[in-house]
Amino acid sequence: MSYEPGTTECRVLINSKEAIETMLLNLSRLNGTDAILQQLREVHQQLELLHDERRTQVEAHQASATS
Repeated sequence: MSYEPGTTECRVLINSKEAIETMLLNLSRLNGTDAILQQLREVHQQLELLHDERRTQVEAHQASATS
């Protein structure tokens, strides 16, 4: 991921998503992990939504500060 975080919150979310991505790669090599993989994908998606919300908030704040 080449995205440079704008806030500490974004860095936490990026790090968390990267950790889940690593778990997904590792667990995909094991049999019987389908249910866990699905749960991890769902958590990753939730983190992605939180990150999108946070980026939107930061961009709105920056836009209002420059206006």
